Amino acid sequence: METYTLIVLLLAATIRVAAPLLLAALAGMFSERSGIIDLGLEGKMLGAAFAAAAVSAVSGSAWLGLAAGIVTSVALALLIGYACITHRGNQVVAGMAVTIMVAGLGPTLGLAWFGLGGQTPQLDGPGQRFTAIVWPWAKTAREAPFPGLLYAELLSGHNLLVYFAAALVPFSAWVLYRTRFGLRLRAVGENPQAVDTAGISVTALRYQAVIISGVLCGVAGTYLSVAASSGFVRDMTAGKGYLALAALIFGKWRPVPTLGACLLFAFTDALATRLQGVALPGVGVIPVQFILALPYVLTVLLLAGFVGQAKPPKAIGSPYGDK
Repeated sequence: METYTLIVLLLAATIRVAAPLLLAALAGMFSERSGIIDLGLEGKMLGAAFAAAAVSAVSGSAWLGLAAGIVTSVALALLIGYACITHRGNQVVAGMAVTIMVAGLGPTLGLAWFGLGGQTPQLDGPGQRFTAIVWPWAKTAREAPFPGLLYAELLSGHNLLVYFAAALVPFSAWVLYRTRFGLRLRAVGENPQAVDTAGISVTALRYQAVIISGVLCGVAGTYLSVAASSGFVRDMTAGKGYLALAALIFGKWRPVPTLGACLLFAFTDALATRLQGVALPGVGVIPVQFILALPYVLTVLLLAGFVGQAKPPKAIGSPYGDK
């Protein structure tokens, strides 16, 4: 029974860890399906995390923090779009430049505004965070191991942004494969010349894609600082933007396989957290450095084995139009 409980709790933690990865990966999917490499996922998430925590701390409203996170992330996305779409700049350089800029700017502003070493104040007041939503009869159902514990831990007890991330997968699949916008988005990532010949603006479509990416990264960053944590700390994304990009590649730029990849990476992360300080039979205590590196090692191994089979959009990374 104890093992069963630990497995259920591990799966519940996996869902919570997967939420920001999934949001960022779907953000990258829309951007890269339009032909824009989205190496700025990490920077947009980090900027949104700082803005959301700062506004939530000052205003006392998590919803205002979410709005601030989305606005900040969209502004960064538009900056990347202006460099890469309007001026046909190098997309890899633009994305990395935004990430490096935000990594230094966030803690600097935090130190100047709050004087807490680059952090924001703790979000402990009412309404400052997105808290867990407890479903009806969840507390009572917890007493019954099966299926009560599954209902209480896997379905109930998550915050609103986790449910939003889960609902976004079928919605993204519908948009991508069942709407005119999705058809045009996929077409512009494969053959922008044909889209332009049909009288559709390639520039407008790509800007729409990077704006969608900015919105979703804004929600992902807000989740990190205002839902999963109680404030912003330096480098709190900890490479999650790059993990999301790896999950997107592993999922072959499709929503449902990308969800599976995010869950796999999140499971490894949640497992690594629970293995810290645990002595395994015949092995002893595993060094904490190895445990922390486990999700990233898995990412490298998976990409080394599967990246050759994943075919990106043909026009990804290629600017279009005259300067």
